[in-house]
Amino acid sequence: MLLLDEPTNDLDIPTLEGAGRKLAGIPRGLVLVTHDRYMLDRVSTVVLGLDGLGGAERFADYSQWEAGSGRNWPRARAIGRLETQSPSGSANAAKESLTKKKLSYKETRELETIEQRIADAERELQTKHDILLEVGTMSDGARLHAVSLEMEAAQKTIDQLYARWAELEQKLS
Repeated sequence: MLLLDEPTNDLDIPTLEGAGRKLAGIPRGLVLVTHDRYMLDRVSTVVLGLDGLGGAERFADYSQWEAGSGRNWPRARAIGRLETQSPSGSANAAKESLTKKKLSYKETRELETIEQRIADAERELQTKHDILLEVGTMSDGARLHAVSLEMEAAQKTIDQLYARWAELEQKLS
């Protein structure tokens, strides 16, 4: 059994690709903890979604988790627990009181759109990665440098979005 926690942090593109190929070929068990959705989809055969509240569920891949209940899973479970613990009020009342107490209107709107913004930023990063791998880009040093800087900026944006998402989710709990 191999256990890896964020193995893709601080790796350059060729090393990332090599690591992905090696990890995909591991014949035994592999536990991979990562925020790298691309790596997760390439390497995993089962995705175990943890809700942060003690619950877990198996998914075929990240896309299935995202499309299903996993998308708002931690928040949905937290609200569900509030419903069962609270003697009065509906799910909407529990959600509204939780949101109103801890998040401003602007933060609530930001939280509602952050997953889509992350997905968009990750698509942009993948597009830049594809450009980086083009023969024309690889043979042009200046272009290669420019695209590498763009990729670095795109990754920084993704990291900032994930950090902000965690911050907003923390305010909810």
